[in-house]
Amino acid sequence: MTSDLLAPLDLAFWNIESSEHPMHLGALGVFAAASPTAGALAADLLAARAAGVPGLRMRIRDVWFPDLRLPLALGGAAREPADDFDPFEHVRLHAPTANFHAVAGPLMQRPLERGRPPWEAHVLPGADGLSYAVLFKFHHALADGLRALTLAAGILDPMELPEPRPCRPEPSRGLLPDVRKLPGLLRGALSDLGRALDIGTSVARHTWNVRSTAALTSEPTGTRHTAGVVVDLDDVHRVRKTVGGTVNDVLIAIVAGALRRWLDERGDGSEGVAPRALIPVSRRRPRTAYPQGNRLSGYLIRLPVGDPDPLGRLRTVRAAMDRNKDAGPNRGAGAVALLADHVPALGHRLGGPLVSQAARLWFDILVTSVPLPSLGLKLGGCPLTEIYPLAPLARGQSLAVAVSTYRGRVHYGLVADAQAVPDLDLLAKALAREVEELLAACGP
Repeated sequence: MTSDLLAPLDLAFWNIESSEHPMHLGALGVFAAASPTAGALAADLLAARAAGVPGLRMRIRDVWFPDLRLPLALGGAAREPADDFDPFEHVRLHAPTANFHAVAGPLMQRPLERGRPPWEAHVLPGADGLSYAVLFKFHHALADGLRALTLAAGILDPMELPEPRPCRPEPSRGLLPDVRKLPGLLRGALSDLGRALDIGTSVARHTWNVRSTAALTSEPTGTRHTAGVVVDLDDVHRVRKTVGGTVNDVLIAIVAGALRRWLDERGDGSEGVAPRALIPVSRRRPRTAYPQGNRLSGYLIRLPVGDPDPLGRLRTVRAAMDRNKDAGPNRGAGAVALLADHVPALGHRLGGPLVSQAARLWFDILVTSVPLPSLGLKLGGCPLTEIYPLAPLARGQSLAVAVSTYRGRVHYGLVADAQAVPDLDLLAKALAREVEELLAACGP
């Protein structure tokens, strides 16, 4: 059987994982319940549908000696169907709870089992019987945000989506090439090395001699808790129309203002603080069929936390994002994800712990956006009312922010190290208050 070897960035996520820093994405969706038994019915429905989604049957296994076609794949990993796949082992029904986030946090800190398809769905019935939540977890080696959405859509109620254009087939990743091709492979490897050095130099120019923000970095404890807040998309549009820029610029500026308020309230002080934020950028083409794995680059910007003017913070964010867009996602420190494409598989395996340790030298906080379809999503006929995306925490980071816009509302999902950031709810409240401050600054 031909191996489906992991792409380099997928392999990187697979190898930088540790017990304190699991590399899975999450999404906490809240559904309106038609009856107190809706949660239990949803768990059975999720398991039954998962059995028919091919991408959810794929496990990842280490490949020390590939079948012969790509010697540089030595030490890599591959996706393959799990013959013993049992969807009921991946879908778990929990006891009723009055606080979905209180349960989601400890669940997010548990690494996925690496010997079987790396995903889970946890169904959390609401104590009031009027709602239930589902926490989806997908390993980052299996999917980025858009790919995870595609997999999740396969187990939600069917909905009509635009027909995707077929993507260009990727080159086969399997066995050893003809020896006549070895000179070409070596030339390609040297070219990759040159490209890696070029990107690495660009990264270094942006990351040396910078001060990290202590409140956002920490030694790993392995603990997690989550929080979420919802703001009105119309309010975001009002701010955007007043100042200019994009909705995403406003959403990032809201994070900067909330961090300022939060740092001041907890006594850390925000004066002069400008943490480095990594803003992931999808490299997928719009409306094309989604290949497996990750297609990501990123931008790196300084969040103007120390600026006391809310509109000034927004203008600074907008200018920084415009500079990144002009340079493109293949340049600058945010393009460090592209380095993965130029590192042999064995390098990922041996260097994974070092890359994980270096994350704190590169950025202080992740701020990522996961798009959702504007159509109403349902599970078992129960409408999705809230959806909080949850990002993984890199080693050395205490906080990650993810945001999704769904049916006229913006959902911020926060993940933090529970010991380093015990007051995560204060930051969630600060996000909502920052929207109010921006609206007030825009005037009537």
